[in-house]
Amino acid sequence: MEGSGQERGGLLLIVDDDVINRAILEQIFAPHYGILQAENGRVGLERILAGPERLCAVLLDVRMPEMDGLQVLRRLAREGLPAQLPVFLITADASGAVMEEAYRLGVMDVISKPVVPYVVLRRVQSVVELFQGRRKLRQVVASQQADLLAQARQIIDLNQGMIEALATAIEFRSEESGDHVRRIRDITRHLLLETELGRGLGREEVDQIALASILHDVGKIAVPDAILNKPGRLTPEEFAVMKTHTLQGDALLSRIPQLRDHASFRYARDIARHHHERWDGRGYPDGLRGDEISLWAQVVSLADVYDALSCKRVYKDAFPREQVLEMIQSGQCGVFNPKLLGCFLEAEGELAKLYETGGVCNG
Repeated sequence: MEGSGQERGGLLLIVDDDVINRAILEQIFAPHYGILQAENGRVGLERILAGPERLCAVLLDVRMPEMDGLQVLRRLAREGLPAQLPVFLITADASGAVMEEAYRLGVMDVISKPVVPYVVLRRVQSVVELFQGRRKLRQVVASQQADLLAQARQIIDLNQGMIEALATAIEFRSEESGDHVRRIRDITRHLLLETELGRGLGREEVDQIALASILHDVGKIAVPDAILNKPGRLTPEEFAVMKTHTLQGDALLSRIPQLRDHASFRYARDIARHHHERWDGRGYPDGLRGDEISLWAQVVSLADVYDALSCKRVYKDAFPREQVLEMIQSGQCGVFNPKLLGCFLEAEGELAKLYETGGVCNG
């Protein structure tokens, strides 16, 4: 029979092939627990596996037909259940070999028959209370962890929103669409996730790099409007000022203390400073060459050039796709890592879809 375990101390399963033994144990425990019975090990195992979380304890005989108690224990041990559900052997066969294997398999206690009612009740109750306390503690901890994770997610979302807002503000100041930084992010993520370039990088690290990429031009906040939005070619003096946005971006990011603990911080500073370096050493500001330039700065560099050529700017119209690819491959926009260039050309068919919507590049 099954009592209301929720109204008392839980639901206790008695597994014994002897109906009298089951009746004795039920009489002892029924005032304190809901009772569920099984007449052999096979039925007992089925009832345990059907819902171990609803049980507070199992009283298990050793000698039974179809499946004995040790066979049940072995199966429960394979499922890792003795650590979650206290199992007691109640048996007349309390030999050394039985006890040794039972304890090795995770049984909580071995109680010899005939049982002494107040002794067996107290031994079982103590363990059940311990397990129930642990279960409640795990539930509290799990609930607190869920709350903390939700709060952390809100903080992460807020931080990312602030980073995106800052980057977009720079783009609007230079009369470009805020979609520019999102395309740079998407291109960077695609090249690092979908090509050989990102081998060895985990998805989380790629996401951090992609987020950092949107701050590549943050230093333009220090460039005067007259230079930033000049419709014609810059003079050598004006271009020298424009180039300082790489150093200004690095310096600006280093002065925002809230960013220092962000996972994207080191990538953001490196990208802001070095996204105009070139493979042949003819870039700026540090004249880095080859693999002296970080992979992420190289990827953002190419993504930035590709997007700039593909879209209208205050100083030029958008170039046709074929011309964009020809200019990049021929070195008209600087020399790129051959491996990076090869991966880019393989992926460009997918990247071009970012520009298929009419007016997507209008600033």
